[in-house]
This record gives sequence, structure tokens and C-alpha cells, in this order.
Amino acid sequence: MEIRPVKKKLRLYGFNNLTKTLSFNLYDICYALKPEHSAEYIEYIDEEYNAERLTQILTNVASIIGANILNIAMQDYEPQGSSVTILIAEDAINCRSEACADNNTESPGPLPETIVGHLDKSHITVHTYPESHPDQGISTFRADIDISTCGQISPLKALNYLINTFKPDISIIDYRVRGFTRDLAGNKFFIDHKINSIQNFISAKTRKLYQMIDVNVYQDNIFHTKMMLKDFDLDNYLFGTATKDLGSIEKSKIRKKIKREMMEIYTGQNINYL
Repeated sequence: MEIRPVKKKLRLYGFNNLTKTLSFNLYDICYALKPEHSAEYIEYIDEEYNAERLTQILTNVASIIGANILNIAMQDYEPQGSSVTILIAEDAINCRSEACADNNTESPGPLPETIVGHLDKSHITVHTYPESHPDQGISTFRADIDISTCGQISPLKALNYLINTFKPDISIIDYRVRGFTRDLAGNKFFIDHKINSIQNFISAKTRKLYQMIDVNVYQDNIFHTKMMLKDFDLDNYLFGTATKDLGSIEKSKIRKKIKREMMEIYTGQNINYL
């Protein structure tokens, strides 16, 4: 689908000046026994989420939040990593799900399979950071996603779709409403929708899979949620080998390394007792 930028100026008279920003980090963790396996994982994950694939994902995000795409810039980097930036404008939504019907209802957004092709003032960006530790065998893939909208459209409805698309081991999510808008009498409104927790925009089925914690500052319209997978199947974290090829002592050491890595990312601090 060809995206053509809008040439004429956009009229903003009477516009809702609230800025709603959803920012989050998605992490995928992997363990490789050999350096060549680490290199293969980085190559695999870098190709899996290249600029073209990320563009399609963000295009679907625009559809979910009811935005019109104005322009797209995308770039793959050497030796690894990708970036995509999409400029968007407010418009009607086109989504094959009741979850898309009301952007400001505190409820989970749609899943990937409910999105149809067509999409619709602000921006959506993603940057990826594959990396590996040369000695410990740990490799991580991080995707930083930022959805910032003005007007009535809300980025929160994209959250459920993105989590179920990337299926991260860990997610660190922030949502903030900035600025204000006015009613006809001149009264200021610093938020135009109800929200108690970011978690309410994620499906119950997905929430059951994760250990979750909130840190919210309601008076400042700041919301923060952390998510980490509860179940730990070592085979899901190994790349280039399987648990059946490992001894019990080696499996225990690898499991400890991975759990420490995940807990450090989840808590945001180095841990020495695991």
C-alpha cells in the first residue's frame, strides 16, 4: 500500500490539545551456549523484526487507534537494529472488532487477527536494540515503542495488540496525559477519559500470563506498569540447543542466569543474590 503525505495544511481550530503518550520497552531474553549461537540469535531476531515488518505492525497500530497515516520513515542499521517513524492524523477507525469501538473505554484493545488493512495527529515510533553479553551467554532484544497522539484518539487501544504481537518476556509501560483542553465556558480539562490502570487495557487472558505491578501518580495523570512472564520453561529461552542436551547442573546454572537477567530488567537494578 502506497502512503502519500498530506500536502495541504491541517486546520486545528477547536482542537483537543491533550497529548496522550504511551511509551514502553519490550524485552525478549535468550541464552546461547556458544558465541556462534549468540550471533545466530541476533541475526535471527534482527531479521524477524526488520524495518519492513515493524512498519506493518505500526501501520496496524494506526488502524487500531483510528489514525490516518501521513508519512513513513524506516531504516535498518548495521550491524543490527531498526527504526520506524510514522506521522499520523486523527480520523475514523477501521477495525474488525468491538474492542475498537470506543477509544476511551477502560478495556482491552483488539488482538492482531482482528485488524483489517486500512488505517488513520501525532507520531508512532519504534527502535530495536538486539545485544548479547560476550561471556555470560545472555542475549536480549529490546523494542522501544512510543505512540503519541493529540485530540480524541487514544494510544491505549494499541497496547493489547502490541503485547500479543511481540509476546515479550518483560514489558515496562508508561502512559501520560499532558497539556489541557477547554470546554465552551473556558474551563480546563487535564484528562478527557477515565483510567485506573494500564492493566485494564490488556486482556484478562494476557494478564494471567504475567506478574504485574503498577506505580501510578493519579493527580499528575502518570501511569506505570511492569510485566514479567510467570511461567519459566527453559527450552523457550535456549537458542541453538535444547534442555535434553544439557546436564542437570548446567541447566540449573543457565536457569539461574536467565532468571537473574529477567529480574534485573524487571526491577531496574543489578542483583547479586540470585
